[in-house]
Amino acid sequence: MTTSALPAKHQVLQACRGEHATANPLLRCAKELTALHERRLGQDPDVMFEIDQGRAELIRDIDRWIATQLPPAHGAAHIHTETVGAVIDRIARFTADAYAALAGTSQLDLVEAWQRLAELAVGYDDLAAEVCAGLRRLPGAA
Repeated sequence: MTTSALPAKHQVLQACRGEHATANPLLRCAKELTALHERRLGQDPDVMFEIDQGRAELIRDIDRWIATQLPPAHGAAHIHTETVGAVIDRIARFTADAYAALAGTSQLDLVEAWQRLAELAVGYDDLAAEVCAGLRRLPGAA
């Protein structure tokens, strides 16, 4: 499934793996978010605070960019519970977790980690299609 305004799930997953760096702001932020989540694994709380501030900025960057890319939602469109930035942040976290589980440095079960990532990627693709069609609104969107 491909949308006109938002990258497809395979592009987001590639960006999270550090592949195919593009000028697309969402994909650039996805790559940076994954790097922050990788740094966050096993860190002490002082370092996590700084990392989480960087994540918050990237999430805001994604949400601001999204607001310029999407058509207005239909009046009866249901609101989603998260912004696209928050969803991309979770995809980035699940990517970092899945690769950590693959390397044996994570507490998560390998199968569980990859299944969570795959399910969230499908959910992102569905959300992207719905918001681009105006069938779903995002929190904070006009």
